[in-house]
Amino acid sequence: MVKIESEIPLRIPPSNNPFLTGLFAPVNREITADELPVIGEIPKDLEGVYLRNGPNPTLEPRGRYHWFDGDGMVHAVAFHNGKATYRNRWLRTAGFIAEQEAGHAIWPGLMDRPDPSVPRSSGSDAWLKDTANTDLVFHNGYALALWYQCGLPYKLDARTLDTRGVENFGGGLRRTVSAHAKVDEHTGELLFFDYATTPPFMTYNVISAKGELVHYSAIDLPGPRLPHDMAITEHYSILMDLPLFWDPQLLPQHIHKVTYYPELPSRFAVLPRYGGNDDVKWFEATPCFIYHVINSWEEGDEIIMDACRVVEPRPQSASGEGALARMQAFLRLEAQLWRWRFNLKTGAVKEEQLDEAKTEWPTMNRQRLGRKSRYAYNAYVPKFNGLVKYDIDRGTSEEHLFGPGRIGSEAPFAPRRNAKDEDDGYVVSFIADANTNTSEVLILDAKSFSSEPVARVPLPQRVPVGFHALWVPGTKLWAL
Repeated sequence: MVKIESEIPLRIPPSNNPFLTGLFAPVNREITADELPVIGEIPKDLEGVYLRNGPNPTLEPRGRYHWFDGDGMVHAVAFHNGKATYRNRWLRTAGFIAEQEAGHAIWPGLMDRPDPSVPRSSGSDAWLKDTANTDLVFHNGYALALWYQCGLPYKLDARTLDTRGVENFGGGLRRTVSAHAKVDEHTGELLFFDYATTPPFMTYNVISAKGELVHYSAIDLPGPRLPHDMAITEHYSILMDLPLFWDPQLLPQHIHKVTYYPELPSRFAVLPRYGGNDDVKWFEATPCFIYHVINSWEEGDEIIMDACRVVEPRPQSASGEGALARMQAFLRLEAQLWRWRFNLKTGAVKEEQLDEAKTEWPTMNRQRLGRKSRYAYNAYVPKFNGLVKYDIDRGTSEEHLFGPGRIGSEAPFAPRRNAKDEDDGYVVSFIADANTNTSEVLILDAKSFSSEPVARVPLPQRVPVGFHALWVPGTKLWAL
């Protein structure tokens, strides 16, 4: 049964922008659908909720729409007793509410010039709307929706998707939260950084399992930077100073031109979990850029970090001219699997490419985050036409392709109830099908990755292509 919870008219004129059309086009309904049809059989030991964040604008943009500008919408499928329920909800951020009340866009987008007359919000100079459309983490009983350029963490009920306002950690939030925060499943702590165009250019924070700020430190950087992710181990955190950032000559003019500086090294700050700037040990490596880390752990005197290293940090040559073509080139996000080893005793760095295939949007068994892990689940880029399961210990991989015209979403690992092994569970992904303009959920057995899906769950409406996903086990939800 499909229940329409609300409808918001889409006031977006026809456009040649590919991120407003086709499988990227926004939907205008919030719905709840129970007893979804199933092709195959949903495993009874798959218990939990799969959530995925992404942009879903409703209003005509003030200028040139960038894919990252759209209002956040979370799509979720809950699995319980072999049955599935789908729901989707806009994130009721302050910016979303203000623009809906005004009936028009208030803030400019990433490709527009700043407008000092708009209400202060978030981003590099507080001139962008905080859409909370990028990532999701689960902490202290709630999912937190995070935003690309550091924003306020919006709290939502992972079962109903109702927005519960800003999570300020009992008043302890000093500034903002990065797009990718880390939750240590062993301690329940939330770790994150943020960055800014004015000093301090980076801060580092630890939140307790109960939602209280327990550690805060400013981290010295040479200037404004654009790190996207971080890593944690059992005892350490790894922050990044990478040579892709805003042109410092143009920033005083409020021009945010992202530029690659290959003459600068990549720098990695390793510090104890409760350490400060004086405790940082800096490691220099080959210049590069990293959007997403898979995992990191301690091994003797070394810290090992596996991540997706961008093949060419400079935007590739665009097939066409103008801002739209440049945006498409920049968003290709082609990367490969690499490993870094940081020796805490000698200060040496070893870098190693682990695979030639272009893959990104990595996931892993979150129960092993910060501890040694063996498996990763990446998406082929730039087309997102399939997934790769890496056995990093053996140096092997296995693929699952979606088929012509089908695009996947970031696919989190969902441990089987009472799982025995690291890969004892399922990989779950939304699929958008250009052949039929429909969507479904794919459930793969992680141990038989290239086999046919265990189940396919057709959805009552299309799920637009989006960003990051989260698996919340039923043990964390049904008891709430």
